[in-house]
Amino acid sequence: MNMIDSGRMAEATRLTRAGRLAEATALLQGALGGAATAPPADGWQGPTLDLRAEPLPEASPGGEQWLARSHANPFGRRDYRLFVPAAAANEQRPLLVMLHGCTQNPDDFAAGTAMNRLAAGAGLIVAWPGQCQTANPQRCWNWFQPTDQERARGEPSIIAGITREVMRDHSVDAGRVYVAGLSAGGAEAAVLAATYPDVYAAFGVHSGLAHGAARDVASAFQAMREPAAGRPASVGGRKMPVIVVHGDRDATVHPGNGAAVIRQAVGTLETTVERGRVPNGHAWTRTRHLDQAGQTLAEHWQVHGLGHAWSGG
Repeated sequence: MNMIDSGRMAEATRLTRAGRLAEATALLQGALGGAATAPPADGWQGPTLDLRAEPLPEASPGGEQWLARSHANPFGRRDYRLFVPAAAANEQRPLLVMLHGCTQNPDDFAAGTAMNRLAAGAGLIVAWPGQCQTANPQRCWNWFQPTDQERARGEPSIIAGITREVMRDHSVDAGRVYVAGLSAGGAEAAVLAATYPDVYAAFGVHSGLAHGAARDVASAFQAMREPAAGRPASVGGRKMPVIVVHGDRDATVHPGNGAAVIRQAVGTLETTVERGRVPNGHAWTRTRHLDQAGQTLAEHWQVHGLGHAWSGG
């Protein structure tokens, strides 16, 4: 498996020790974004999204809305998109916060995942926060920076603020608020779940890493190359329901990081394993982690043959 090469890792470490943090961070961003590196021999070229899909207009004949919003607090401002499905008056709806990967924006991510289409049928509100280039030149969420890993600080506070703003302005069921993301967005979703367990009921990580898997650029490279456990304590002192999806041919973020996310969220539980294949698609292995009542608390989907790419849409 062609993980991040040792030369890139050594160079990032050298730049960090020399105090050239901006250059080291750019090197990391290129690895996560996939845009600055040549494709490996197997032809994989980074996260795959169908960007030809057309985003929704501001309002559709069916009553759905695709809104542009912005939220600011003392730690910064982020724009976000908001999908609001048609619904009966006074109906409380679930909310999903979706966090894009490097080099993407909310419109790209929404189009490529087709999540709004699913949300329209399920009556689900979806918020799509966008990273700004002033905070990260390649629009990566800064999951590996200590200042962006804590409650009431940095990017977690901004995204949680967006979540609360949507809950305030729309009829949201506070018990059904979720956060999920892809790659750097998946790592950021793990940060949000760990720092705001009172806001999010469950989370999803696609091709990402555990909260606290890295504390700087050098350790981020190391975590992407090898599974990183993250912080030992479970999120918020309780077991947090989670779904993890990871391709077993991911050459950007080691697939073992998916298991680390599960362990951090729910610890060690009894498991059941099943296997299957999507017609004309990938084979998969699903591991369910069960609580004492036999209910599924976590799911780990390994998609066989998939690289660092979105598995649906």
